[in-house]
Amino acid sequence: MAGRDIPVTIYDITRDLSGDAVLYPGDVRPRFHEIDNGQYRVTEMVLGSHTGTHIDAPSHYIEGGLTVDEIPPAVLMGPARVLDCSDIGEVIEPGHLAGRLDGARTILIKTWFSGRREFDPGYPALSPEAAEMTVEAGIVCLGIDTPSIESFNGDGSVHRLLLGSGTVILELLDLSSVPEGDYHMTALPLRLKGIDGSPVRAILSDMEEEP
Repeated sequence: MAGRDIPVTIYDITRDLSGDAVLYPGDVRPRFHEIDNGQYRVTEMVLGSHTGTHIDAPSHYIEGGLTVDEIPPAVLMGPARVLDCSDIGEVIEPGHLAGRLDGARTILIKTWFSGRREFDPGYPALSPEAAEMTVEAGIVCLGIDTPSIESFNGDGSVHRLLLGSGTVILELLDLSSVPEGDYHMTALPLRLKGIDGSPVRAILSDMEEEP
């Protein structure tokens, strides 16, 4: 019916950015210092480019690769498919993704790590073979709810494969309340000139079709 409101479900899949955020070992611990001059407040912030829910630009691993300000916004806006892999242990293999990538350009992988508040070196991550499968499927943006798309003991090969193929990576999402399915995603970084990554505010929406 013309003019009828269509219900939309919004999922905020961004983790809180705070001093106790889940931190990959070696990353910068976020710090916030409020400055009050008696009339207004300003907060001084110290954080890394890969703090909290964030994007890996190609330049994170690839010399001469695109920096975060050079990634077209359209790559991070549009259809996205959430795959529920929460029953998988530490390694996501091609068999876990087989038959689930067709027609998708953005894939977000939900694991048992969603909602966890402490770092766990056994977090789920893609095997090199699974990463290769996503590249061959034409995935342009690959997200996961763990601290890294690559295992804690990885050698960087998964990052280099994905980023070197032009696939943008989103890490440390919170997909705990999101059912498997197709959505519309917006996950925009700060426009940080020449930087290798940025925190993002990532949102999914599920619009019901009008009967």
